[in-house]
Amino acid sequence: MSGASARANQKRRTRKDLLQAAARLLKEGRNPTLEEVAEEALVSRATAYRYFPNVEALLIEAPLDLALPDETAIFAGAPEKDPVARMERVDAAFHDMILENEMALRLMLAKSMERRVAEDDTALPARQNRRTPMIEAALAPSKAEFSRAALDKLQKALALIVGTEAMIVFKDVLQLDEKEAREVKRWAIRALIEAARR
Repeated sequence: MSGASARANQKRRTRKDLLQAAARLLKEGRNPTLEEVAEEALVSRATAYRYFPNVEALLIEAPLDLALPDETAIFAGAPEKDPVARMERVDAAFHDMILENEMALRLMLAKSMERRVAEDDTALPARQNRRTPMIEAALAPSKAEFSRAALDKLQKALALIVGTEAMIVFKDVLQLDEKEAREVKRWAIRALIEAARR
């Protein structure tokens, strides 16, 4: 792993540590300050402020880690070698989580875009990547079916379908109802996996 990759991974881990620390404090019924979250995450106050401009941005996003679908539950009883069925489970779990947390997710998205525009800082991750690990887990048992390049592209393409941004496209842009949105996503998942197999 190159130095740049190692630094990028460390930044993602630090951001995740801050979110998990905030989630733990919230779960205890506390309304923590950014300084308290930094202390819980074992990072400096300055580090916490580099990742989150204020405690509001952190506390909007932290509960989403608690709402994240559990990988074990998603894949319980799923066919091991059926990437379509496994990805449909990932999408359904994320879809349900997004519906239950729609307002918080919209606020998180707005805050991350606001920060990106205001600071133009691409060195720090603006968002936590929660979907890629689930997509990778869904495809892992079948990865021998794909070339390395095809698998990489497939995982990235599926990330466009699973997540908050897709919900906004389906609801706000296309104005689809829930049933049709889910059908379109299932069709796209199958089409992408078939294309990657070819």
